[in-house]
Amino acid sequence: MPGVWDPLSALIVQQTGFSTAFVSGFAVSGTLLGRPDVGYLTQTEMAEVAQRVCASVPHLNLVVDADTGYGDPMTVRRTVELWEQAGAAGLFLEDQVWPKRCGHMDGKQVVEREDWLAKLRAACDHREHLHVTARTDARAAVSLSEAIERAKMARDCGVDALFVEAPQSMAEMEIIANALPDITLVANMVEKGKTPLLTPAELADLGFRLIVSPLSLLLASTQAMIRSAQRLADSGTLREHLSEIAPFDAFTDLVGLPEHIANEQQYRRQ
Repeated sequence: MPGVWDPLSALIVQQTGFSTAFVSGFAVSGTLLGRPDVGYLTQTEMAEVAQRVCASVPHLNLVVDADTGYGDPMTVRRTVELWEQAGAAGLFLEDQVWPKRCGHMDGKQVVEREDWLAKLRAACDHREHLHVTARTDARAAVSLSEAIERAKMARDCGVDALFVEAPQSMAEMEIIANALPDITLVANMVEKGKTPLLTPAELADLGFRLIVSPLSLLLASTQAMIRSAQRLADSGTLREHLSEIAPFDAFTDLVGLPEHIANEQQYRRQ
């Protein structure tokens, strides 16, 4: 699941043949607010982004980050409602203390087990169709053994997948997979993050079936924009670097200009 944050990034992912994508809270916080993923993004802001993205790519399954659910179990119920109304296919629900942090940042804390489990039960009880992934950040906040124990308890709440965030070696990933053999496991592949960067085949061999690459497109596009902005600042033109930018027609095709023109013709006077 590549990470997306707006209709344009979702259209690119759909065009390249993916069936599923992840609306990343990290990416939305950075692009919508220009702020880090440390709890600034609200429930309704994320729901609005999910609604726009889902509407733009109706053939793409979108798993939408729900952070900690934005409150208590009753607030989680409303989060489920908003995500389903937006058209999401699933959500991630984590056990961090609010304000949360990106899973590959330092300084994370987790709530008591039962507080998180109550939110998971609320999500599973109230959903109509959402695929629910339980994410625990206890590996960094407490210990790997605590993270695994929480994951086992989450499994018993009826979630569809388990996500033990930020294991720091392949050995730790093997421990996680061996301890949780009977449910879908999520691997989070953050470039230059805390977890080894592995291929889908390598992850499958370890026992991980749901792979999210939440920042790949965001970091790549940011680097490209920085480079192009610097060139414009230095020389005032990208004339010598046209091979590095999307053709104008390719962009207008991506955002649906041919379809728009075809539809527009129906309403013009003959």
